Amino acid sequence: YVTAKLKDGLDALDVLASTFPAGTVSGAPKVRAMQMIAELEKQPRGPYAGSIGWIGLDPGRVDLDTGITIRSLWIRDGMLSWQAGAGIVYDSDPAREWKECQNKARVLAEVLASKEGGDVFTY
Repeated sequence: YVTAKLKDGLDALDVLASTFPAGTVSGAPKVRAMQMIAELEKQPRGPYAGSIGWIGLDPGRVDLDTGITIRSLWIRDGMLSWQAGAGIVYDSDPAREWKECQNKARVLAEVLASKEGGDVFTY
């Protein structure tokens, strides 16, 4: 857990806003990386690489618990979607990163195709 004392004038929404985007997903420097993502990717990421969680607003206390929406499925307008990505860094091997993306996406496809309800990692 991370705890902190808020500066005067800040509230739970300021805390939440300061956590976006996750640097592990956007890259660094964050602002320029986000601009490049918007320029290069053909469609918005939607919920992918966003966050899901809750905020507790008890008097005198703010609780925030979130998780990055990777390896997640969502339905919009009757269409089921999921996305996968990999972290590209200076010494990344493009072929290995592409394989990582395929593996991440494949796991979700296997979960959807499963009729047994077993652990997908045992396949």
